[in-house]
Amino acid sequence: MMEIRFHGRGGQGTVVASKIMADAVFLDGKFSQSFPAFGVERRGAPVTAFLRVDERPIRIRTEIYEPDHIVILDPLLVNQVPVTRGLKPGGIVIVNSDAAPEAIRDKFAGFGVATVPASRIAHRRGLGSSQAPIVNTAILGAVTAVLGLVTMDSLMKAIREGVPTRSEENAEAAREAFESASRVLSC
Repeated sequence: MMEIRFHGRGGQGTVVASKIMADAVFLDGKFSQSFPAFGVERRGAPVTAFLRVDERPIRIRTEIYEPDHIVILDPLLVNQVPVTRGLKPGGIVIVNSDAAPEAIRDKFAGFGVATVPASRIAHRRGLGSSQAPIVNTAILGAVTAVLGLVTMDSLMKAIREGVPTRSEENAEAAREAFESASRVLSC
């Protein structure tokens, strides 16, 4: 079983990102489970979402304490929340950042690092505002490129079905992020 923990802020689409990826996994014929953990439940507050993927039915129903990989939608959380807590050795950190993985490697010592300019991509596609871009679909393009968890066809279908407004712009953001995600910089 693969377990992924998503870290973002309320309003960025963290919970929706986890659900869309779970739907894409299902479309690819695997089992998935997606659920959030909320704190204060307000825009801008830290939000965590979880995703499990397996070839067999998933029976476990707890939060993910030792993820295989993590996805960070808001890079400022790195200094505010222990995002790598419990991350398994060899895990990959996928970060919404304009920086190259080499520039932020020290913050994630011992883990693989990949970056994608998801905020810039979302802004270019008109997703959210310039101060608060909605980066969820862009980050999913990077997750697909880096982890190879689902096919792009399934991701595109899940986005088009799961995003109620501006679904084409969201699909385009995911495709652009897929193409521009950095390679994984090893530990």
